[in-house]
Amino acid sequence: MKRTGILLSILLALTIAASSCSKEPAQVLMMATTTSTDNTGLLDVLAPEFKKDTGIELKWVSVGTGKALQMGQNCDVDVLLVHAPDAEKEFVDKGFGLNRTELMYNDFVVIGPAEDPAGIKGVSVINSLNTIRAKKATFTSRGDKSGTHSLEMNLWKSTGKAVPEKEAWYVQTGQGMLQTINIAAERSGYTITDRGTFIKYEDTHKGNPPVVILVEGDKSLFNQYSAIEVNPEKCTNAKNDLAKKYIEWMASDKTQKMIGEFKLLNKPLFTPNAKK
Repeated sequence: MKRTGILLSILLALTIAASSCSKEPAQVLMMATTTSTDNTGLLDVLAPEFKKDTGIELKWVSVGTGKALQMGQNCDVDVLLVHAPDAEKEFVDKGFGLNRTELMYNDFVVIGPAEDPAGIKGVSVINSLNTIRAKKATFTSRGDKSGTHSLEMNLWKSTGKAVPEKEAWYVQTGQGMLQTINIAAERSGYTITDRGTFIKYEDTHKGNPPVVILVEGDKSLFNQYSAIEVNPEKCTNAKNDLAKKYIEWMASDKTQKMIGEFKLLNKPLFTPNAKK
């Protein structure tokens, strides 16, 4: 009896193992994306729905857009979700990416201490940077070739003067957006952030953050997010079929509605704008 019981246990274990091995491996899509889509929690909401609808598991790494594009070029991922249009178009023009698809947007804002020691509240973004420079007020920059950093560089250049990279008051953090905001707050300084990440930061401080929005509304602060397939002709291991499904799903009416309804403090973090 004892021997029979042992044999039955072995047979049961072998049956379970064989059943497990016979299952098809899960479909996994690897994505490189900007820190704002991750930090805000948007992807945590969308990814389970994507798996439910398609059976595809989305895994992602959040980095600056420059690093994300490099990961695509290095064939480390299958799809990108980023927000630096000029760099994205260059990536596609060089043949590394396909079918850049606009999906959603928000805007950039200049934030700083509520007491606003430099006196920039309500002025244009270019005037705000000129004032920060003239008063040598602390300014924290991501300094990481992210979409936000690229936008900031363009704004400094638009002032007609050099980017103040060697000035003592200009602090390059080399970190993500939330960390850069925290450093600005600790130093009573200013920085540029996308609105979605600022709302997330505001939410973590229960609506009463130590830094506030001081400059907003300029057309130059528009912030477009787009998805790009990694070109399988450049990266033979790229799961292009899954990337296509992901972008189609992101642009669908259902997902666009979910993006528009994603809020913190009753404030929308992104506005959907996929082309129909």
